[in-house]
Amino acid sequence: QVQLVESGGGLVQAGGSLRISCAASGRTFSSYAMGWFRQAPGNEREFVAGISTSGLTTYYADSVKGRFTISRDNAKNTVYLQMNSLEPEDTAVYYCVSADRRLYGSRWYLENNYDHWGQGTQVTVSS
Repeated sequence: QVQLVESGGGLVQAGGSLRISCAASGRTFSSYAMGWFRQAPGNEREFVAGISTSGLTTYYADSVKGRFTISRDNAKNTVYLQMNSLEPEDTAVYYCVSADRRLYGSRWYLENNYDHWGQGTQVTVSS
């Protein structure tokens, strides 16, 4: 069973940067596709970013392209989300996710394709 633990959330001013992390348990981290979703109050949960097992392929929601970068360190069982040029609209609880199966195409964007979820970390961007 994979356990995911997020950290690094907090309060930041608009235009600022923040990096959140997700530490995964288990010895097969490198075989999982990883990603981030977020949910703002009153909104549905939405895909933010995804990264392949090797880290060579990444996917982003249009709303964060060019501002957010997802990366992973398989030696540390950790995935990161570097968030730059933050906007108040980025305020949300951010969830780390992993998938036991290979993802491709539009499957990256659908939360039902992810098998494990972290507890979430709050990111608040003030204007």
